[in-house]
Amino acid sequence: MINCRFAVISDLHIALPETIWDLPGRFHLVEVSIPALEIALSHLESLNLDFLLLPGDLTQNGEPKNHSWLQQRLASLPFPVYVIPGNHDVPFLSATENAIGFADFPSYYSQFGYENCDSLYYTREILPGLQLIALSSNQFDEEGKQQGYLDETQLAWLEGVLSQTQEQFVMVMIHHNVVEHLPGQSKHSLGQRYMLDNATLLRQMLRDAGVSLLFTGHLHVQDLAEEDGLYEITTGSLVSYPHPYRVLELRTTSEGKQELDIQSHRIETVPGWENLQQLSREWIGDRSLPFMMKLLNDLNIPQPIAESLAGQLRYFWADVAAGDTIFSFPNFPTTARHFFEQFGAIHSNGTPNPIDNNATLILS
Repeated sequence: MINCRFAVISDLHIALPETIWDLPGRFHLVEVSIPALEIALSHLESLNLDFLLLPGDLTQNGEPKNHSWLQQRLASLPFPVYVIPGNHDVPFLSATENAIGFADFPSYYSQFGYENCDSLYYTREILPGLQLIALSSNQFDEEGKQQGYLDETQLAWLEGVLSQTQEQFVMVMIHHNVVEHLPGQSKHSLGQRYMLDNATLLRQMLRDAGVSLLFTGHLHVQDLAEEDGLYEITTGSLVSYPHPYRVLELRTTSEGKQELDIQSHRIETVPGWENLQQLSREWIGDRSLPFMMKLLNDLNIPQPIAESLAGQLRYFWADVAAGDTIFSFPNFPTTARHFFEQFGAIHSNGTPNPIDNNATLILS
């Protein structure tokens, strides 16, 4: 019997004030990273949690100061925390003046899953009958360029772990998406970089082992996706609209199945950003035009028409990130209308399906 309450906060992008990069056009509101985290943790500390999951992008861009601050803050919490690296946490294979190296990450988080500092992935029985597998999806090619990928060594290790945990209920945490959360995500140039390159292989391995639950981040959207019985819960970024985090309860039903209740929360205000939700939505809207034009151009919409439509898509990405939005663009050309409306919270039968923020799942 498993009965526990836990939380997920993703893509924290922690940035101490003196480390903040003032890059024009950036989507991340890293100015609110620390006060937003403090508000979320204050809430979570009142809930008698069993543990907290942080599925990557813990820091703005791998700064040692930011990793050190977060490590110390997590150590003060009254519940266990389990972390994995995101692409922003180890941006380079070797350490630089401003960022830790790939192999340095575990030493910062030895209290948070990385008891073995020689590996960037691990597994723990975090409660009786409940096994966490924490994967590292950050790899570097021969030119030192980052990619989302599981190498042969990690896959062989995972195969061995899965063979030994068949009597456990297994949860997997990984930064990159393994199941698509956006229409055609694995095929579109703007969506591919958020997907694990060998996601197909990992999905098959997990299904073969009877794993049904994944937690990811990276995409900065609230979304719940399912493929052939494998549920992936991706949680939006704490520094991007709508500044969410999740509280979940896992329990064993009288029929012996696992039931997962998901409730989402938002950071509504922080000092200096008293109307955070509105200001953050506008922040994304102000920066969305190039992104929207790229999507329209990829649909071969003539440039003058694309320019006239782009303004109506000002809040499109913010509404995708919020989850559970239903889109309607009746005045768009047919191709564009079908493309953008399919991003909505619609079931395959055409009915509303608002499960991205709050839902109850029955897991096999």
